[in-house]
Amino acid sequence: MEDEERPRKFPKLSNDEAQKDSEPTMTGAVGFVPHEDAAQSTTHDDVATTANGEEPKSTGTRQDGDESKDDAPKLSKNQLKKLRRRENWDAQREQRRILRKEKTVAKKQRRRELMDKAKKEGDKAAVEELRQTWATNRKKSKQSTLLPLTLIFDCGYDDLMLEKERISLSSQLTRSYSDNRGAPYRAHMVFSSFNKLLKERFDTTLAKTHHNWKGIRFMEEDFVHAADQAKEWMTQPKGGQLAGVLANKTDATPEDGEIVYLSSDSPNTLTELKPYSTYIIGGLVDKNRHKAICYKTAVEKGIKTAKLPIGEYIQMASRQVLATNHVAEIMIRWLELGDWGEAFMKVIPRRKGGTLRDSERGSQDLSQGGDAEEASSDEEPEPAVGEDATATSSANP
Repeated sequence: MEDEERPRKFPKLSNDEAQKDSEPTMTGAVGFVPHEDAAQSTTHDDVATTANGEEPKSTGTRQDGDESKDDAPKLSKNQLKKLRRRENWDAQREQRRILRKEKTVAKKQRRRELMDKAKKEGDKAAVEELRQTWATNRKKSKQSTLLPLTLIFDCGYDDLMLEKERISLSSQLTRSYSDNRGAPYRAHMVFSSFNKLLKERFDTTLAKTHHNWKGIRFMEEDFVHAADQAKEWMTQPKGGQLAGVLANKTDATPEDGEIVYLSSDSPNTLTELKPYSTYIIGGLVDKNRHKAICYKTAVEKGIKTAKLPIGEYIQMASRQVLATNHVAEIMIRWLELGDWGEAFMKVIPRRKGGTLRDSERGSQDLSQGGDAEEASSDEEPEPAVGEDATATSSANP
């Protein structure tokens, strides 16, 4: 009896069903869309069609905006900071050029004032001293002997590097050119396979400044072709003279020259640099991702390989991995000094913590020698270039 008097519970209805029951619709109206369904249609991805069968134009819903935001690449704070710094650097390019020009003008003006002052005081000794000093400085800046020896930088790996690694390599190559250009004894220098992303950087970001470089060749062909061409360059009348360390190699002939690809993975060790020879340096900064790639490339091409004798002269406190410009500068220093130990001590950065082996100067460390700064370029704001970069032309013991 109690069950019959107790009211029956109605089953719960969904929101959609409740709305349908509470609000009848007229099914005969053409194109009629309930208010709630119209609101929902703006939030769904399904494309509604009109009575004519045409698709309506996109209304730019919030979901479309969210999808476009998800597709956009997200940069970290560090990347954003580097991007802003690079943009500021590029924006101030013209200002830096003007500043350099003003410094040059100011330097010449100071020289004229010093000379005029010495002449007015009648101090002939001071006038002559100023003239001698300036003449000596000009002579030192221009005095450089070209040797019959070629350094080729193989730039055929730039597509294997990250953008920041190509930035480092471009600065290292700039430093290498500068070191060779200002050395007492310089070599022929070539950038081979200079036809891809690295060339694009030099042409755009670096504003084609390499077009003003002297005594260097840029070639689209690979290092094999460049080495063949180098044989002709070194035997020409102005191809270089046997001077400095090579002065006692008077019996050397162009036929005695060799082609050597420098690689730390090579089983051979370089003992000296020979006249009429070509030495190839791998232009690669890859943090040791592509192991032995330069060595394998040289072997495939049938080119002899060798490594610098670092382990025979220097005891390192860290990895024996050198930046590309360090390898080139060591060889340039050897042409001047004729001693691998001294060349290593003057070039290898102090942070490597190296000391000479089996020598009376065995206690000498790199802090007493030269501290090769990280390669940098006037047009490159990145402060740490070549740090711990794997130059495949470096040498291990």
